[in-house]
Amino acid sequence: MTIALALVAIMRVWFMPYGWIPGVLLVIAWAAINALLLARSVRKNISALQASTAAIAERPIGLHDQHYQDFDGLAHAISTVSAHVERVLADASESRNELVAMIDSMQDAVVAVDQAGRIQWANQHMQQLVPGASLTGAVRIGHALVQTIRDPDVLQCVRTALEDRVVTERRSTSLLPGRIFEIIASPMPGGGAVAVLHDITRVEQLERTQRDFVANVSHELRTPLTSITGYVETLLDHEANLSTQAREFLTTILKNATRMNRLTEDLLVMARVESSEQELHPAPIAADVLVRDAVQAMSGLVQDAEAILEIGETTSSQVFADSDSIVQVLSNLIENGIKYGQPSANVRSRVVITARQISEPFDAVEFRVRDFGQGIASEHLTRIFERFYRVDKARSRESGGTGLGLAIAQHVVQSQGGTIRAESELNAGSTFIFTLPRAPYPFH
Repeated sequence: MTIALALVAIMRVWFMPYGWIPGVLLVIAWAAINALLLARSVRKNISALQASTAAIAERPIGLHDQHYQDFDGLAHAISTVSAHVERVLADASESRNELVAMIDSMQDAVVAVDQAGRIQWANQHMQQLVPGASLTGAVRIGHALVQTIRDPDVLQCVRTALEDRVVTERRSTSLLPGRIFEIIASPMPGGGAVAVLHDITRVEQLERTQRDFVANVSHELRTPLTSITGYVETLLDHEANLSTQAREFLTTILKNATRMNRLTEDLLVMARVESSEQELHPAPIAADVLVRDAVQAMSGLVQDAEAILEIGETTSSQVFADSDSIVQVLSNLIENGIKYGQPSANVRSRVVITARQISEPFDAVEFRVRDFGQGIASEHLTRIFERFYRVDKARSRESGGTGLGLAIAQHVVQSQGGTIRAESELNAGSTFIFTLPRAPYPFH
């Protein structure tokens, strides 16, 4: 500005006779030329800076070796950000490669879909699992899952995870001939879902072989055990010349043979329940009818043990269940309450049965079998439904227990859509609780 004013003053002196207008015009022309040159320089630097910045999206670059005059500070800042972006992209690429390698190393098939059910990615095992998924023999990314997998169990599991946003588990026996898969589908935070297909064919085969072995052995043991029991009972009843020691030995043999008979019977029942060979005929039946039938079935044991069996609060609400198997469950729980619910040696066992309608966690009827004995310690409550698990091993053997009754009860209840659990307090008794779903509508 100072230079321009000086030029104006000089022009006024030079062109005094002609006035000051020509000088002003000359200054304006000079300023315009300088502005044009400056604009071209700025445009050139900005264009170069813009091109370098745009290249960061494809590959981070450094701008330290170039000079941008008045924009060197901005270029340095962009270069610093570019280096940071490069490190972040490198870390992300490394993490992705590690994740892909980890997922590909899994023995389970894994596939992820977006919210519309289109495949986003799949590991190598999934590619091998469905070789005929498309014309190219591979899972097609971007295509609907139904175009690759047509198994209804897999599709329903993924659909539930997508729509309800909950972890879903199912079993599939038709995905591949002769193979059994356990499917777990989980919703992803950003939308979509991921499904894991675990091949449990070998595990199922081993469990089936084990069940068959137990069932066959138990079946074969029934005949000799029945013979032993029969012969011993005959000797005890009809042989009057037996010595006291011989009679004591025969009584011990009969007691253990009877216990082995019960064990083989329970093993056969357990094998049938676990293999789903036991036919169930669920039908609507009133809860109070089940309670009365169970009490009547146990009247003989109650009389022999001189126990007290009471019916508390009951409901006439109908449940959808197999009446014979549920009466057996109630009978088993009542028998346990009579055997192990005795507070002390001189006090009679007391068992109370109740049934009431509940609405949480689902519309059901809750059955309770309570005793007033010594109770069960908390560390045993989570394991008492395991096969052959006993809280007091010596007492269980003395009473003739096999350790299978609660395991059978659990399988029966769960196979009919119910739940079972136990509550207990030391020296205050135990309560066994199981629920059964209500019938969908009233029956008369």
